[in-house]
Amino acid sequence: MASAAVENEAVKAEGTRSRGLDRAFDILDFLANARRAMRPNEIALELGAPRSTVYDLTALLVRRGFLEEVGDGRLFLGDRLHILGAAYDALSSRQKAIEAALGRIVEDTQETAQFCRLDGDKYIVVTARDGTRPFRITTNIGHRVPLTWTASGRLLVDHLDAAGIAAFVPPEDFALPDGRPIDRAAFGSEVEIAKAVGHFTFDSTLDSYTHCFAVPVRSPAGRAEATLCIVAPREDAYRNHAAYLASLKQAAAQISPFFAKPG
Repeated sequence: MASAAVENEAVKAEGTRSRGLDRAFDILDFLANARRAMRPNEIALELGAPRSTVYDLTALLVRRGFLEEVGDGRLFLGDRLHILGAAYDALSSRQKAIEAALGRIVEDTQETAQFCRLDGDKYIVVTARDGTRPFRITTNIGHRVPLTWTASGRLLVDHLDAAGIAAFVPPEDFALPDGRPIDRAAFGSEVEIAKAVGHFTFDSTLDSYTHCFAVPVRSPAGRAEATLCIVAPREDAYRNHAAYLASLKQAAAQISPFFAKPG
């Protein structure tokens, strides 16, 4: 009996540590997405978490350099995260291949190139290379955007059927920032077409001057693990449509082997 009690306590302690670790990651993700410094009580309110827990975890994260104080009790991401990211960039063969692929796309097209993935049920640009034209389109790295607003979104969910898409994409994401609705059936049809032809392009729904290209980066099993994208001024995009797609597809084929699952 005593042994069972000790084991139960160990399981409870392990569960508590796991929940604390999850909450610490939630705090880091929240601040990264918020893109602004916040006080611990604000973070707790936004996350719906106990204030005491958030105060304890943010104090720990500050001590370890994952958060830093920026004045008036506000906290933001710390330079320890930059050090970890730099180590990943330096040592990851996948990341080196992605950066090389983006460089080749920009060299081919002179347009802004992006590498994008799912982040939960949203789309993010993981890394990008600005174009070399005098008129350059910049990118918000790590900013979470509804899949329905993006060309990549049509590819990143193409492993799902209509019911799967409906369950995965939040209902509120079927609307643009100005409130205009996005037709669910049309989105589903675009997913099917994009999967069949191996790309998706469209005039951006978020501005009146860019055209977006996306091609899937597939694992050997065939799932779209990521996308390579170009965001270009519309006239340039229309004029060079086939060439831009060819550059993206060649680059995607070169980095797809890095998305093989181990084992």
